[in-house]
Amino acid sequence: MIKNYIKTAWRNIWKSKVFSAINIFGLAVGMAACIVIVLFVYYEKSFDSMHTKNIYRVNEVQKFEGMAASQKVALSMFPMGPTLKAEFPQIKNFTRIRWQQKFPVNLGLKKVYMPQVFFVDSTFLKMFDFKLLRGDRETALLKPHSVVLTEDAAKKIFGSQDPIGKTITNYGRDTVTYAVTGILANVPKNSQLQFDCLFSFSSIFKPNMFTNWGGNWLNTYLELTPGTDIKALEKKFPAYLEKYKGKDGPKGYELFLLSLKDVHANSADIGLDYINYQKFDKHITNLFSVIGIIVLVIACINFINLSTARSAERAKEVGVRKSIGAGRLQLAMQFLGETVLLSFIALVLAAVLVALVLPYINNLSQRDISLPLQNNMALIVVIIASTIMVGIISGIYPAMFLSSFQPVKVLKGVAVSGTNSRFSLRNILVVGQFTSAIILMIATVLVIRQLKFMQHKDPGFSREQVVNIPLNQTASSKYNLLKQELTSSTLIQGVTASQDILGSHLDQTGISFKLGDSPLRQLTSTLLVVDNNYLDLYKIKLAMGKNFSSDTSTLWREYIINEALAKELMKDHKGKPISALIGQRFGFDSLGVIKGIVKDFNFNSLHYKIETMFLVNGNGFGQMSVKVNGSRAKEAIAFIQSTWMKQFPDVPFEYQFLDDHFNEVYRVDNQVSTVVSILAGLIIIVSCLGLFGLASYSAEKRVKEIGVRKVLGASVQNIVLLLSGNFVKLVLIANVIAWPIALYIMNKWLQDFAYRVDIDWWMFALAGLTSIVIAFATVSFQAIKAAVANPVKSLRSE
Repeated sequence: MIKNYIKTAWRNIWKSKVFSAINIFGLAVGMAACIVIVLFVYYEKSFDSMHTKNIYRVNEVQKFEGMAASQKVALSMFPMGPTLKAEFPQIKNFTRIRWQQKFPVNLGLKKVYMPQVFFVDSTFLKMFDFKLLRGDRETALLKPHSVVLTEDAAKKIFGSQDPIGKTITNYGRDTVTYAVTGILANVPKNSQLQFDCLFSFSSIFKPNMFTNWGGNWLNTYLELTPGTDIKALEKKFPAYLEKYKGKDGPKGYELFLLSLKDVHANSADIGLDYINYQKFDKHITNLFSVIGIIVLVIACINFINLSTARSAERAKEVGVRKSIGAGRLQLAMQFLGETVLLSFIALVLAAVLVALVLPYINNLSQRDISLPLQNNMALIVVIIASTIMVGIISGIYPAMFLSSFQPVKVLKGVAVSGTNSRFSLRNILVVGQFTSAIILMIATVLVIRQLKFMQHKDPGFSREQVVNIPLNQTASSKYNLLKQELTSSTLIQGVTASQDILGSHLDQTGISFKLGDSPLRQLTSTLLVVDNNYLDLYKIKLAMGKNFSSDTSTLWREYIINEALAKELMKDHKGKPISALIGQRFGFDSLGVIKGIVKDFNFNSLHYKIETMFLVNGNGFGQMSVKVNGSRAKEAIAFIQSTWMKQFPDVPFEYQFLDDHFNEVYRVDNQVSTVVSILAGLIIIVSCLGLFGLASYSAEKRVKEIGVRKVLGASVQNIVLLLSGNFVKLVLIANVIAWPIALYIMNKWLQDFAYRVDIDWWMFALAGLTSIVIAFATVSFQAIKAAVANPVKSLRSE
């Protein structure tokens, strides 16, 4: 019997090739979208799954005098690890991580740069389960000047030599030699901690670190006993801070814990999160999941619509089968079998589509996602079970509907399709399809517009043709000489430097201020150490006062503040003008003077409001900014490189255009925009496939009516409007439903941006008009085909 069902199912699929092709392709697109999103979600949720211990990261909430709002940061203080362990028995162990990028390592005359290294406590390998190939977890990082290398790092430095016991040297302020004590397997890509080498933290210990409760410059991880009540433990942290930092401690800081397995996806609102590799907001992941499911549901809706629309063709078959003894359950099983068979055919096509698009998805998301079918029986079972479920969900209504036909009526030729009611399920499903498509069209327009707004809004400084070059200690010490040589060329329009690059999350620091005879005020603000011509190169506008002087005796003595900080400083002196700040005492331990006030500019991304900040003319820079001649950019880069190599032959030359840096700042926003656009397109395509099928069937069933109308004088335009009108009405209804839903969703989404576009009426009108045009074009193709057909052929049998 099952064999007979399969044969019958296949014959019906082959008999209705067009409808079967529409169903199969629609289901395949929906399945492919879901499979890709499931693989993405699986990859995201697999981050740090290789670690088995109960590990949490210590985070801070900082709210200091002078800050507009509190901020969460991933950083912590050096003494926190050991003191937390000493205070709370729930804490079994701790480890701290201090990261460093572009770390130079020397082996004799060979110099190699490691992209990122960690200085860690000896407990690091005891807490984290990174695979140690050689060495002892207990002792590998116990002694000062020890280093554990990854496989790739070992090959990069030592080639085919055995690295264990050999030494490498780092030439910085001090020359330090490290002994290789272990080799790790390469760090998996789905680890938030990405590194090339682990150096023993004790190698850089200094006495003042142990009592420094003011500096946040590392990450602290705690291993907790299983079953620890996290909320109860966090409630004890204020008393802990007061004990170790004094009574003022809790006023500026709060501590909270975040599970290691949640750090990757739950840190969207945590700043200064430097070593959280490929950090991605879980809400965006969930959004992708919802949209992917919508694509699949719409594909299932297509099947339901087309199957019920074709009910008249199957009516006589049902009548004959019932008249010779077939039961309703048997018929329902047959129709369900057809949908399940269609689902498996669609699965094969979906697998092909997934294989084709995965390289593009990996390039877009910068991930290494694959379809892990080999040795993954659980995934195979899930895919097969899901395919059967999709087949059942798609076919259960058509199966129940078709199997309910009464044989007496259908064999007499009584109409059974009966689905032209204004509120029929078919119409409701079409409205649902286009409601989803219209919401996503509006979302796509708004997401792209917001992204373009962030990328093109005037940030208050010029970033065109600016090249940023990282400076190590050697290059920083010769910055003035490098600047002099570069500016001697007409290819270079200017050179300046700073301790960090705009668009990064700049450091905050404590600062003092004294206005006249008023008491000294302590507050916290964002700091940017710059060269004296920084404002000129970046075209940052002065609101009042003067720029930095070129006199080197004024280094670290002159300050320029932004308007936000000026307002903060004057909030207790409302009777005085802002200009009264010029020349006032301001700075670190030895107060300098406020030289000028700059207009507010967006030194961070537009996700954040402009905070208070000050610039100080200093030295010891980490970034050099070179403004090049735009028409001769390639020549300028070549000249900078040759000048660099002449001064620093052993230091690799690296550069990045500031525009490229900001593209990286908005990388996740770009990814979201692209994915939402793709998924919106898929929903539109699948919805149009359904309309195309329904329009084809409608035209086929009304072929004689169309013939009669043409004989009586109806024009092609009249017939096209007749066949298209109902579908266009359904799309109009979908617009009415979609617009308020889209308005609510997009309002919620825009709240994540400090600076955002307005939601204008034309976005809804554009999405509505586009949906109507697409629906009309889809239906009109079949309507015109029917309208221009020769009526003689359609009426020949009458």
